Amino acid sequence: MTEADTDDVGTKCNFSFAFNNINFSDRILNIEVIPDPHFIRAQSHSLSTLAPNRKRRRLSLMKANDVLLQPEEKLNCNLPDAEEVVAITEASLSGDEVSHGNDSSLGMSWSKVLRVRTIQISSPILAEKSPFFYKLFSNVTRESKQQNVTLQIHDSEEAAVMDLLNFMYSNTLSRTTSAAVLDVLMAADKFEVMSCIRYCSRMLGLMPMTCESALLYLDLPSNILTLDAIQPLVDTAKLFLATHYRDITKFADELLNLPLAGIEAVLSSDDLQMPSEDVVFEFVLKWARIHYPKIEDRKDVLEARLGRLIRFPYMSSRKLKKVLTCNDFHPDFASNVVLEALFYKAETPYRQRSLAAQDAGTTYSRLVERAYKLRHVKVVEFALPRPRCVVYLDLKKEECAQFFPNARIYSQAFPLGEQWFFLSARCNMDQQNASHCFGLFLAVQFKGSVSLHVDYEFAARSKSTEEYISRCKGDYTFTAGKAVGYRNLFGIPWTAFIADDSHFFIKGLLHLRAELTIRQ
Repeated sequence: MTEADTDDVGTKCNFSFAFNNINFSDRILNIEVIPDPHFIRAQSHSLSTLAPNRKRRRLSLMKANDVLLQPEEKLNCNLPDAEEVVAITEASLSGDEVSHGNDSSLGMSWSKVLRVRTIQISSPILAEKSPFFYKLFSNVTRESKQQNVTLQIHDSEEAAVMDLLNFMYSNTLSRTTSAAVLDVLMAADKFEVMSCIRYCSRMLGLMPMTCESALLYLDLPSNILTLDAIQPLVDTAKLFLATHYRDITKFADELLNLPLAGIEAVLSSDDLQMPSEDVVFEFVLKWARIHYPKIEDRKDVLEARLGRLIRFPYMSSRKLKKVLTCNDFHPDFASNVVLEALFYKAETPYRQRSLAAQDAGTTYSRLVERAYKLRHVKVVEFALPRPRCVVYLDLKKEECAQFFPNARIYSQAFPLGEQWFFLSARCNMDQQNASHCFGLFLAVQFKGSVSLHVDYEFAARSKSTEEYISRCKGDYTFTAGKAVGYRNLFGIPWTAFIADDSHFFIKGLLHLRAELTIRQ
């Protein structure tokens, strides 16, 4: 039987009737509550208020090391040193309260005891749920006949610990707000109550997700984030952020304020929408310069974390050149990623698809093409005898289907001579036949007010030969704002082009090629 199966069996056994019941208890647990340090006092119970402050408070608590579990000193138990436990977070109060007006010091305690809760407990129930309590009660049984045990915690931790203790009897929580459940989860981790961790993770995963709560979950301590029981919650939080911020150009200012964990969740997505990977590269640099003003810190985080999320093989050649000269990267890292990108670009389309398929689903999918607004192209350039390039553009059938009745997509810009060109594929109306059809056009991004004379040829692969067959050719003098192309590239209606038996889709892909030559 697996650990998960064991917990499922345990959740069917409800011992809530025995909680704090002397008739079903064999020990007394005294919970001494001491004041919070002023710098970690809770400011609000709302999740939105907790979000920016929880990490700082948690780190301070972890440094304090001031929660102790030990036998009651008043009973003269001669035991080994008490185990120290990191503090938990706040939740609601429950159980019996007894005021304690005198100063008290247990182990490393240095604060006045605000109050003491005395609870009747069953050591077998707590020991079965928690290795922490199992070890504690084993020590007490071996060393002493006395049954009192003392737990010292901060004021803000009290309710979470009480709710955790109640859960170990009843397998349910008394409060169900996101902040309260998250606090109990933290307590369950510190006291090693795995069944409660799983329960809290499931509860949080079923609650409405917000950007604040998603960031809060991703900001949990690393030892919690690596637990298998937490992974569904972490995955849900990442998916929420990636979906919410899918269009990074729309939320650019908001994204710049996200913490590192949030940015990693967004940039890890294959469905991220932006004009091109060049935009991702520029955004990452801008975010890193804001959050890591020291150059060495920025280089380290770009190499170890964010650099692995940039898909360099889909960047343009001009941006890859910038990577090599960018001071924000370690030189060795920059050289390695640019070489990897260039080798990938040099592969055949079939080999590229094979490598991308192998890379899909990995932690850092650097070879998977995102949902770019500007479609990636493969370009082969020639300098002699005249500036010339051959451009390959592949479109998925489902992408083409979305063009109907009048949509279009653009390719990434590609260089030829001193100018930058781009292709545009669209569904438009054939004016002669009054029917929709597939069109392909070529345009130029001019630098300055000039004209440029270009020879061009459009070709496409066909199922019959699987070779590129010329569909049209000509020459055109480009000026600013002008484009050239064919409204009906294949000379057939849209319905025939997109049909299941279409001759132009090979394994779901439309393969287009454009050859351009600049005439002197």
